[in-house]
Amino acid sequence: MRLYDCDHCGQPIHFDNRSCVNCGHRLAFVPEMMAMHALEEEEDGTWRLVAVPAHKVRLCANESMDICNWTVLANDPHSFCPACRHNRLVPDASTEVGLSQWRRISQAQRHLFYSLLRWDLPRTNRAEDPEGGLVFDFLVDEVKNDGTVVPAMTGHEDGLIAIRAAEADDVTREQVRVSMNEPYRTMLGHFRHETGHYIWDKLVRDRSRIAEFRAVFGDETFDYAEALKRNYEEGPPPDWQDFFISTYASSHPWEDFAECFAHYLHIVDTLETAHAYGMTIEPRRHEELAAEVAFNPYNAQSAEQLVSAWIPFSVAINSLHRSMGVPDLYPFILSPAVVAKLEFVHRLIHDHLKK
Repeated sequence: MRLYDCDHCGQPIHFDNRSCVNCGHRLAFVPEMMAMHALEEEEDGTWRLVAVPAHKVRLCANESMDICNWTVLANDPHSFCPACRHNRLVPDASTEVGLSQWRRISQAQRHLFYSLLRWDLPRTNRAEDPEGGLVFDFLVDEVKNDGTVVPAMTGHEDGLIAIRAAEADDVTREQVRVSMNEPYRTMLGHFRHETGHYIWDKLVRDRSRIAEFRAVFGDETFDYAEALKRNYEEGPPPDWQDFFISTYASSHPWEDFAECFAHYLHIVDTLETAHAYGMTIEPRRHEELAAEVAFNPYNAQSAEQLVSAWIPFSVAINSLHRSMGVPDLYPFILSPAVVAKLEFVHRLIHDHLKK
């Protein structure tokens, strides 16, 4: 994620900011410009960009509840920004819990859409593609008469992504992470993983790249439900770390791809943040761990280029986390087989960019 500057005063500002702490100007992310901008309100309720006064926008309709800080073009018929317009079922904003969940969910969703927009990846909505457009349902848990809670299920089917809203709460999400023996579980991780299934549909299945996919990930035609059942009952194969980024990735080629897509986004977006802050790794007497992000990760030449920078940074950041007594930021191993899968994801994305 980039570091931005306030157009009015030059103060450093961040992707989630709503106002400049220095000059007080209203701030918003302008999707068509892929940047944060300072705004000034017009008499008709629209806003002009301080840096580009002729550019007029409206605030996303979800801004009124402090859920979103993105904009819509002033003449756009949509009330919602390019991220929020994909939502169908949302938490109940009339309750304190629902509003808090929605704000955290929206923050993660905007980070996902930042990447989708940077690469101009497929993101048709249901109005444009009723059968396979990208749409999100943020589902609440079912509470039975006896007080038993039936958790909502997170998953994907034909562009419909369901995400359990309760996992926006740290306590609930951590309980699930521990119960499932996972090293990493975040709301942003859910968004990136489930969207990976949608991207598979659009860029692998619909672009006739199945054979290429199978050469890297394996045959996806064997029974998906049976594969997941076996994974939950028997666990991953003993040598899973040699071939997969996570235990869940070992359950089925579709899940393997979704996990690798999510990790590709994790790596690219975090390296862009390191680049924005001018971070370099220069450990004394350990030149093999030296690294600098001297390139734009979103325009990387290969996954190998990304991984060569990422491994030293992740080692350093994990060490910092341990010094604070908190879990590793990136508790994963990038084996040669996994790097090959990330390379497939890289080619898929950048081949799409060339079209």
